[in-house]
Amino acid sequence: MREPSDPETASRMPRIRRRSVIRAGGAAALAVPALSLPFARAQTDVFRHGVASGDPLPDRVILWTRVTPAADAVPGSGRGPQVAVTWQVATDADFTSVVAGGEVTTGPDRDHTVKVDAGGLRPGTEYYYRFSCLGSSSPVGRTRTAPADGVVPARLRFGVVSCANWQAGHFAAYRRMAERGDLDAVLHLGDYLYEYGPNEYGTFRPHDPPHEMTTLSDYRRRHAQYKTDPSLQALHAACPWIVTWDDHEFANDAWSGGAENHTEGSEGTWAERRAAAKQAYREWMPVRLGPGGVIYRRLRFGALAELTMLDLRSYRSRQLDVGQAGRADDPDQVMAGDAQLAFLQESLRADVQWKLIGTSVMFAPLLLPPVPRIIGKPLADLLGLLPEDGGPINYDQWDGYQYERRQLVRQLRRERVRDTVFLTGDIHMSFAAEIPVDAGAYPLSPTVATEFVVPSVTSDNLDDIAGVPPRTASIAVETAARTLNRHLKYAEMDSHGFAVLDVTPERTQCDWYYLADREAPDSPAKHARSMITPAGAQRLRSVANPV
Repeated sequence: MREPSDPETASRMPRIRRRSVIRAGGAAALAVPALSLPFARAQTDVFRHGVASGDPLPDRVILWTRVTPAADAVPGSGRGPQVAVTWQVATDADFTSVVAGGEVTTGPDRDHTVKVDAGGLRPGTEYYYRFSCLGSSSPVGRTRTAPADGVVPARLRFGVVSCANWQAGHFAAYRRMAERGDLDAVLHLGDYLYEYGPNEYGTFRPHDPPHEMTTLSDYRRRHAQYKTDPSLQALHAACPWIVTWDDHEFANDAWSGGAENHTEGSEGTWAERRAAAKQAYREWMPVRLGPGGVIYRRLRFGALAELTMLDLRSYRSRQLDVGQAGRADDPDQVMAGDAQLAFLQESLRADVQWKLIGTSVMFAPLLLPPVPRIIGKPLADLLGLLPEDGGPINYDQWDGYQYERRQLVRQLRRERVRDTVFLTGDIHMSFAAEIPVDAGAYPLSPTVATEFVVPSVTSDNLDDIAGVPPRTASIAVETAARTLNRHLKYAEMDSHGFAVLDVTPERTQCDWYYLADREAPDSPAKHARSMITPAGAQRLRSVANPV
């Protein structure tokens, strides 16, 4: 999402403190009792960045930590000794039944991070893990393997988040998710961290290093800073994460050849900066990258669901400007790129019930207005001013890359694909949408999928940027968006928080939870809305209660 790039403009933006009287209070707030977690936070100087796990498969999971073996071995320094780190996996938190373990070496070449692909585990099983180094033990983490292939679990439950800006508030959304204790995994859809310097797009707590990150040392230090947050540590230790990057892991509005927030020359080349960002991400995140460092990948959860996580920054064409709207239809205006698009098309043919697609930017049309294709295509052919689906509002979303989106929509219809759900972050707002074949003709047009868009953890949304109280000016904007785009079934543009996605053979349900105050580390979270897509329907409807 495009952020204010002028530090003075960003610092002048008023911060509206969200009081509990507005958002969440009394019995309505999420009142899950705080867990007494042995893995809530790092307890030694050696393991000051906590532990994490990720990318669960039926027989293995990635385990992660970072050690500080000497005073000078701080993140990004390139200093400190090589050290041995041991790891253990057990079926109980007391480690009386250890089932896997080993020893690895780390050092300054990988910023003293440790990643282990721990194998030989049982499917669908909860495990505990820990590390030790130089006589110190890490916090204990909890993880879970995926169900076995062919098994249909009764349910899967994921926390879904995106857009956590350190400078905009505390990560109470992570804390509330960690306290639940019922999540099989967390899906982070991008903008895990932000590249800006202090007082750029947020003034609540300053970034380290105290300037925009552009070098490998910078990116390592920023990852390290985020992983000192106690709520982030608690959620990483509570369950495995499945992540992808968006733009701010690199720079704002990144594309294959650059970014809005990158100045060639004074900030090095884009190739150098992107390589540094990817290296730090690979070191500091519990992710299993593929050959050549690709992050798009699939994770299967028995026969119930397969999750495809996409990379929508590394291969995309440069974003269009307003005067170039007609080019959104061009075949060379790509979002996913040929190889990844083919990979996604193969995912849509998976022999599982639910096809879950983790996409960092919004897939559903959000147009001004959508145009019925019977009219839009002749207009596009004659005038070339707008793409045939209608005028994009945000060229950074799939609306600015309509040719590839149309290939996917046509495939979903042609091949009669059922139960496809897009899961989306980036836009700092909440939406639920049906994906129509022809948005301008909806509701007469058939629908081929659904989409749930989650709010930001802290990053500015509509009322923050406008400097107005929540649920005032935005209500008119939400009404206009839904009036013009009738396939939108829910729109909320003011709140920070998270979502819980619950998947069963009968339906997939999304519950949105909103924080009372993003600046409060212990902010309560209130259930705001729940929607389901019934199996086989490709439609949405509201339900009263969260799972």
